Amino acid sequence: MKIRSSVIALSVSATGLIFMNCGGDKHHHGAHSEKDAKESMTSEVSKPVHDVDQKFQEQLTAVFTSYVDLQEAFVSSDPSKVQKEASETTDALKNVDMTLLSGAAHNDWMVYVAPIESSLTEIAGSGDIEAQRKAFTTVSDNLYKSIKSFGLVGEDAYYTYCPMAFDNQGAHWLSDNDKIRNPYFGDKMLTCGHVKEKLASQSSN
Repeated sequence: MKIRSSVIALSVSATGLIFMNCGGDKHHHGAHSEKDAKESMTSEVSKPVHDVDQKFQEQLTAVFTSYVDLQEAFVSSDPSKVQKEASETTDALKNVDMTLLSGAAHNDWMVYVAPIESSLTEIAGSGDIEAQRKAFTTVSDNLYKSIKSFGLVGEDAYYTYCPMAFDNQGAHWLSDNDKIRNPYFGDKMLTCGHVKEKLASQSSN
């Protein structure tokens, strides 16, 4: 009985430690997260799935740059600012010329762009920050797939994960650096998360 009680106590203690690590002291955990991120990232530059026109990559990079501003708006937990940045990202998305793609690349883009568009529209039309954040996950997941498929020019992307988002269901986002700035919690748990993958930019011709 004593052994069982000790195991339960240890389990509770470990769970509490995990929570504290994600929501505790910002400065300490921030430094820890950045250290872990740098250690876990590979130096290899993975090639995109599809070999596409650099012009398309540049247009996708513009979408990513606008997305980063949207992500920062979520960090500030300001629904109005989020709406504005979602509209800006939509405008950048409209400038992507899908006729630059063909075959499997074109088919993949069509699969990814539809949920990005609909989710950005949902974000721009909502004043509820939590509903906006839920739609943001769809934008993030499909933009990640797009960058993996087609690549960026002149920008690195960092695929980052928060295990505590949405009642511990977890959620991803993208950033242009390895510093953790959580869009799902903002100042409540700004540095909760870790970088899972670095998507290095392709060299311009």
